[in-house]
Amino acid sequence: MLKKFTLKTGTRDEMIDVTQQVEGFIEEKGIKEGSVVIYCPHTTAGITINENADPDVKMDMIRRFDEVYPWNHSQDRHMEGNTAAHMKASTVGSSQHVIITEGQLLLGTWQGIYFCEFDGPRHRTFYVKVL
Repeated sequence: MLKKFTLKTGTRDEMIDVTQQVEGFIEEKGIKEGSVVIYCPHTTAGITINENADPDVKMDMIRRFDEVYPWNHSQDRHMEGNTAAHMKASTVGSSQHVIITEGQLLLGTWQGIYFCEFDGPRHRTFYVKVL
């Protein structure tokens, strides 16, 4: 089972909680046991799992990514000028794998699944595949 999701990002860098969309798909399909892969097919965006209780965590992560990968660097050669977005996406990764048990995602108390935009705003897609 595979589902394509679409979203519109609003800023250059943002982390969008997509946990509910993934949970809804699992519930809709009646999956009780297995696992799910959440995959991003973009080179300047990614998928991560992190804290979803305190919004400051997202803000701190975005700020720290900008510190490590500044948007403007005199030695960057990529003609689109978005090398920082490619670096951030490679650091975060393009997918996450989560166990499903008793019809629920096996996430920690404070964990959520995030679509990470690093080159927005854009129209984006991500996929959820049940295994």
